Amino acid sequence: MKIVVLDGHTLKPSDLSWKGLKALGECTIYDRTPASATFERAQGAEIVLTNKTVLSAEAIQSLKALRYVSILATGYNIVDNDAAKARGIPVSNIPTYGTESVAQMVFAHVLNLIQNVAHHAQTVSKGRWSRSPDFCYWDTPLVELHGYKPGSRLIFKSVLTDDPGWLDKWIRSLSGMRNGRTALPGSKMFRPPKKLMD
Repeated sequence: MKIVVLDGHTLKPSDLSWKGLKALGECTIYDRTPASATFERAQGAEIVLTNKTVLSAEAIQSLKALRYVSILATGYNIVDNDAAKARGIPVSNIPTYGTESVAQMVFAHVLNLIQNVAHHAQTVSKGRWSRSPDFCYWDTPLVELHGYKPGSRLIFKSVLTDDPGWLDKWIRSLSGMRNGRTALPGSKMFRPPKKLMD
């Protein structure tokens, strides 16, 4: 079986491997594929995987060996599905590939908006803190999340995930650091909170 990945560069950070895919057959992985090279690179492949490289109707009709297309993302707009359907070629996507990381990113932005971390770092680098007459420096309101409930559950339930409570469990597990049940990360005594492993 011949497998071609048209644009694998953005899909292989240091913690991922193509070994599982390569075990299925002859596998060629291109970092990026310009439109002019799509047919040449995918010719003879039974399986074509693409992230953002377009598979037009013309390409699908011309790739005679093609039996299956997988979009390595959530969208479908880069593949001409009508052309694939006319040839009986199944097209799939990955609707939940980034759910946990999306939830994590949402929470990072929420905390940044509340705490103004980026703004604070920028003003400190410009010397605002070193010129401050006081030891403590800030120029935005200080907000504590403890006891602040409006919309908090909405954040966790609005993110697309099979387990919308995982982030909530993780946050609750951190409460152990406040009352002395768990040592701080980086210390010799640190152990992942049991709730985090549930």
